[in-house]
Amino acid sequence: MQKSVTASHFAPGDWVRHPERPEWGVGRIQTALGTRLTATFENAGKQALNAEAVRLVRIEAPRRDG
Repeated sequence: MQKSVTASHFAPGDWVRHPERPEWGVGRIQTALGTRLTATFENAGKQALNAEAVRLVRIEAPRRDG
């Protein structure tokens, strides 16, 4: 189940998607301090985000084949 949440609800290691940047792919939260987040996305690298401006969607951890 996907759910939009604020920065205070994120923790390092959470998996997310950016609803306005689907081309970024899956991301993983690195830091969450107040409304500031850093996440590393599979197709966009490390991104600094303002959780008041962007509503990331938390997702389940992607499956790894092999």
